[in-house]
Amino acid sequence: MKIGSLVVLVWLLIGLFAAYQRDDFNGKIDNCNKAVTIGATVVAGPLNYVGINPKVSCDKVKVPEPSK
Repeated sequence: MKIGSLVVLVWLLIGLFAAYQRDDFNGKIDNCNKAVTIGATVVAGPLNYVGINPKVSCDKVKVPEPSK
């Protein structure tokens, strides 16, 4: 189990480094799109270095309107 945990930790560290290299942490995380894109980049980890470029959009999420 220790090797599996080490592999997951290294995978996520590579993902954090990939997000850093893509300047995902620059500026304020002020919307869903940026936060989820950072998460996807971290989870995709080393796949970013073979050309996978995750971007997620939250624009189509239906949020309930407040009552009047």
